[in-house]
Amino acid sequence: MKDDILTVVWKESKALLKVQGSRSRILLVMLTPILLSVVMPLTFDEPTEWTNTVFSMMVAVIVPMMLVGVTIPDSFAGERERNTLETLLASRLPDRAILFGKWSISVLFAWLVTLASLLLGLITVNIKFWGGGILFYSPTVAIGDLLISLLMATTVAGAGVLISLRASNVQSATQTLMMIFLLPLVLFQVVAVFALRPMIEYLENMNGEQLLIIVLLVLLLIDVIVNALALSRFQRAKLILI
Repeated sequence: MKDDILTVVWKESKALLKVQGSRSRILLVMLTPILLSVVMPLTFDEPTEWTNTVFSMMVAVIVPMMLVGVTIPDSFAGERERNTLETLLASRLPDRAILFGKWSISVLFAWLVTLASLLLGLITVNIKFWGGGILFYSPTVAIGDLLISLLMATTVAGAGVLISLRASNVQSATQTLMMIFLLPLVLFQVVAVFALRPMIEYLENMNGEQLLIIVLLVLLLIDVIVNALALSRFQRAKLILI
């Protein structure tokens, strides 16, 4: 199974930037982590605003969501659009090897870019506020950034597989996936406008570690549910008939 998964990962990594239009989409989306990791830290008056607060976690949420959002829809909808899905499904590769291989390449790509973005943000802060000592993320923020970015990548990948399995083309799969994950962010902003002060007071009364644990547990629960559904819905025989 391991060798089969690695075979699919290798195939998908070779094809990641070769699909028509995917190179330009990914390069365009890559501007987002650069802007977040460089421009945002430059606007702060204190280095701790980046290293000790939740601002860097915006990168941990937004970057993997966007990068997985433009790569995972191609996993099955792209194969269907290029008329190569039947050939893939007719291969001797096990179902789970195909699924996990396609899932893994999107997750790894998004997570590694996110980690690079967080490192870039830290470098930016050190350059701007250089005082003879190297600045690091606080332990809570560092752990939060690492785990939240990984959970966001795997959650979006699971949801993307679910959508891509039934989508007729990559564009519709991408639009549906991004709409699903952007809608909660928009709703949160609307709620924050009307309940900003109570939210701030509530968060200030909470311990940072406790809040992080709650967020991670919620993300983990959603992650497990979404990926379990993706695993159960991936049925080779039904895909051939779609």
